[in-house]
Amino acid sequence: MAKIDIENWKAFKVGDLFDIHPTKAYGMTNAQLMDDGENPVVVNSSFNNGIGGYTTQPITEQGGIITFSDTTTADALFYQPSDFVGYPHVQGMYPIGEYAEKWTKLRCMFFVTAFKRAAVLHEFDYAYKFTREIAAQLEVTLPVDASGEPDWVYIDSYISQVMSDAEASLDALGQADSGVTAVDVNEWQEFVIGDLFEITRPVSRSMMKYEDGDVPFVASGNFNNGVAGYCRPRDDEELDTGMCITVSPLDGSSFFQKEPFLGRGGAGSAILMLRNNNFSEMNGLFIASVIRNTLTKYSYADQLNSKKIANEVIMLPVDSGGDPDWDYMDVYVSRLVKEMRARVDNLI
Repeated sequence: MAKIDIENWKAFKVGDLFDIHPTKAYGMTNAQLMDDGENPVVVNSSFNNGIGGYTTQPITEQGGIITFSDTTTADALFYQPSDFVGYPHVQGMYPIGEYAEKWTKLRCMFFVTAFKRAAVLHEFDYAYKFTREIAAQLEVTLPVDASGEPDWVYIDSYISQVMSDAEASLDALGQADSGVTAVDVNEWQEFVIGDLFEITRPVSRSMMKYEDGDVPFVASGNFNNGVAGYCRPRDDEELDTGMCITVSPLDGSSFFQKEPFLGRGGAGSAILMLRNNNFSEMNGLFIASVIRNTLTKYSYADQLNSKKIANEVIMLPVDSGGDPDWDYMDVYVSRLVKEMRARVDNLI
């Protein structure tokens, strides 16, 4: 699908499109609420569409709305297709105004993506939270028709095509034979992160203070490889060197950064950077995935810092000497990438 041309899109104030207010929540502890029932509970999480568990308590909110958490960043922004149970600090976005009846599932999904991209520019964190008051004042750009109204036909067509392409890709991948042997973790060994990597944080900087440019600005988001946007460095500014893993302190999201970048620094949500001289792009991707899966327990209420991550333990494949098998990880991911590229080529 061709890249979207947004040059002629129009800005709409979020508060003019949606009434934002807290979802109805039960005054219960998580242990009391999450009792393995059938009704989903949407919590302050940026994973699993915000669903933190299931309860037998009655539904409090009807599906077909957008939700987000006002506790920290804008990452926990989702469309909820089904009825659910609300939770403290989870805000609901309820359509209002002349377009109130226009917000179908596909259109809400389109809006969520546009809204998230607008919100991430503000670098919300635990100190500068993504509140409903702030959300209502943000502007989101949408495609418009000749009369300046949201181009619902275009939005429907675009999202439908995206979903169709994704389904076709999944079908093709599912039918392809894999030439890569599944990873056998039985012989893997434990390694303390602080023993393997140099752990640092970027200097104090905020993306809001930069002009648009071509250098990636890596923040604490959990999508787009952590890249919140692209900036022009100051004339005398030293970039953070690439070939490292960046980690979000908010939820442990980990990504490998091949090229130099500008890292978010100077606040509680400043990213962490892990370096090792044995990194290649491929084994870096391998280890970033392992770290990401290890650190999912962290959240805005229990954030990572340099000391915590240094004491975390990860499992890695080892060579005959008991050291991390960098070559194996490199070859494994290289084969995966080669196979995936071949599959994509077959889809074109």
